[in-house]
Amino acid sequence: MAAETQIVGADDNGIRLDRWFRRHYPGLNHGALEKLLRTGQVRVEGRRAKASDRLSTGQMLRLPPQLQARDVAGDQTSLDKFTAHKPLTDQERKEAEALVIHKDSSVLVMNKPTGLATQGGSGITRHVDGLLEHLKFGKKQRPRLVHRLDRDTSGVLVVARTVPAAAALSESLRRRDAQKIYWALTRGVPKQRAGTVKLALSKEGGRGAEKMVGADRDAEDAKHAITDYVVIDRAGDEYAWVAAKPVTGRTHQIRVHLANLGTPIVGDFKYGGAVARPSGEIENRLHLHARSIDIAHPNGGRLRTTAPLPPHMQKAWKLLGFQETDARDPFPSRRK
Repeated sequence: MAAETQIVGADDNGIRLDRWFRRHYPGLNHGALEKLLRTGQVRVEGRRAKASDRLSTGQMLRLPPQLQARDVAGDQTSLDKFTAHKPLTDQERKEAEALVIHKDSSVLVMNKPTGLATQGGSGITRHVDGLLEHLKFGKKQRPRLVHRLDRDTSGVLVVARTVPAAAALSESLRRRDAQKIYWALTRGVPKQRAGTVKLALSKEGGRGAEKMVGADRDAEDAKHAITDYVVIDRAGDEYAWVAAKPVTGRTHQIRVHLANLGTPIVGDFKYGGAVARPSGEIENRLHLHARSIDIAHPNGGRLRTTAPLPPHMQKAWKLLGFQETDARDPFPSRRK
C-alpha cells in the first residue's frame, strides 16, 4: 500500500499538526502520532514535521500507508469508519452517487444532506469522507475534501478528484477567490433589508460543548469575521428568507452573525435558544443551506454550481409561499 498525500484545506489553515490529526484521524492516539513523527513517516512539504508545526492552506502532507486502515501498532482502529473500508450495499452506493450534482475530470460537487457529517469523529460512523472511496467513478485516486460543512448544514460541497485539483481549489479558497452563498430561514426579519455584519469570533466552552461567541477584534484568540446578507423575502414579521455570503470563513460564522442581528436561524438552538423554535408545521431542524458556489476551476474558467433545498426547507418554503426557483442574484454588485 502506497503512502498517501493530502492537501491542507482552507478550514485547517493555521492549525497545529497534532490538532490536524485529532480532527482527521481521531483513532490515532498521541503516542502513535509521536512515533510517526519521530521516525519521519509524516512529512510536510517533504520535510520532517513536529507536532507543534502550524499548517497552511495548500500544503502537502505525506502520510504513511498504515494510516489508511490501521494504527501504527497494527490494530484495527475507528479509522475504517470514515475511510470507507466497510463495503456499501447497492442501495447505499446508489444513494451516495445521487448526492453528486456535478462531475468532471477534476472536480465533484455534492449536495450534502442535512445530518450527514463531512468528516468522522467520536461516535460518527457515516460521513462524506467515508463515502469518497465509493465515488471514484473510474479513477484510481480517492477524491479529497477541500472544505467542510457543518453536520446539520446542507448543500454545495466541492471535492477534488486529483492532487493538483485539491491544491488549486484550496488555494482559491485561501485567496477568497470563491463566492459561497447560503440560504437561511430566520426567526424574525432583520431590520435592514441588506447589510454587512462585522463581528469577530472566539471559541468558548470545553470539548463537546464548544461554541463561537462575538468578541472584540483585539481580544486574544479572536478572529475577524464578515458576512454580507440580503433579505430575499419575508412572511410578515415572523420569518425571513435570507441569503448570506461569508466574506471570511469562520466556524459557525453565519449562524452567530444572524443570531447577533436578533434573527437566529430556525432550528439553531445552539445560537438562537428558544427563539429559534419554529411554529406550526415547519420542522424543528436547522434551516441553513449552502445554495451555490462560484470558484476558479482547476482546469480554467469558473465552476458555478447550485444545489436544491433539502426536503425540510422545501416544505418550509412551500408553507411560507417562498419560491425556490427565484433565481435573482442577491449580491449582483458584489460579485467578483
